[in-house]
Amino acid sequence: MVDKILDQMFVWGHPILILVLGIILGWLIKRFVHSRLSKLADKTKWRGDDIILNSIEPHIILWFFLAAARIAIDSIKLSEPFSSYKEYLATIIVIILFLSVTVTISKLLVGLFNLWAEKQGRGFPSTTMFTNFVYIIVWGIGLMIILDSLNIAITPILTALGVGGLAIALALKDTLSDVFSGLHILLSGKVKPGDFAELDSGERGYISDITWRNTTMLERTNNVINIPNSKLSTAIIKNYDSGDSSFSVRIPVGVSYNSDLEHVASVTKNVAIDVAKDVEGCNTDEEPVVRFYEFGESSINLKVYFKAEKYGDQHNIIDTFVRRLHKRYNEEGIDIPFPIRTLIHQNSQE
Repeated sequence: MVDKILDQMFVWGHPILILVLGIILGWLIKRFVHSRLSKLADKTKWRGDDIILNSIEPHIILWFFLAAARIAIDSIKLSEPFSSYKEYLATIIVIILFLSVTVTISKLLVGLFNLWAEKQGRGFPSTTMFTNFVYIIVWGIGLMIILDSLNIAITPILTALGVGGLAIALALKDTLSDVFSGLHILLSGKVKPGDFAELDSGERGYISDITWRNTTMLERTNNVINIPNSKLSTAIIKNYDSGDSSFSVRIPVGVSYNSDLEHVASVTKNVAIDVAKDVEGCNTDEEPVVRFYEFGESSINLKVYFKAEKYGDQHNIIDTFVRRLHKRYNEEGIDIPFPIRTLIHQNSQE
């Protein structure tokens, strides 16, 4: 009886020891080797190595465990009725390994495409649509490999997918039109998430996301507009953030004809410079400009030009400037006249 117990302990003790050693080795690799590689990657300018290491990190211990489990299964000696279970366990290990590798590759590709897009100045890989495309392609290939490893013929599946895809394309013509229009928008860089855009139909707001069928636009009033991709791709769009996102702010001002224009220009310029320094969103690289441009009906008119960082910042700039300029004009005795009209009435004599 004791001999049988010892034999069983020897039979199962060796595989268990292999599993434990595999887990410990994986932990050591992750704890020391991977951590040191991550520190070295932090010192490099290329962020791709960080993406690669971050994609691999969650699976290191799992991969060593699966390798140890495969070795442990081969070391187990079972009687003939139970030997077939070893093949089942080996197949399950292969499936788990392929799934883990598929998750790693999909995360890696999305990260590398995001990095590439940032260098190209295009934000399309960060959208839901492009991310889903990457995941679908990688997972599709991964599932095909898993089915092939299970000795399941994938040729009939691919043929059925081709025929079914043609039928679906005919049935979902409008949907596919939106999908490919969305791809055209992303690849052409017409708009990208974060841009402030205005359509020829009058809608304007921030592009928040580009999905399979719709582009989501968020108005400054927090209203959400869903625009079909097919309509957006053919629309005339004014993109305020394309290229240089800075925005010119023009504020008209009128002063009395009795004013000293040199004094008016000096006071106005000083107020504008103070506003540019104090108000967030104002571009301080360029000083505000004051220009007289018109003899109006009741005033000499001038314009003050600010440079805002992006569209939308002008509201706070205008508000602050008007308040301060009105107060300063009152202190300096500069008159902002009301509209004046002189009417001459001539009586006709018979």
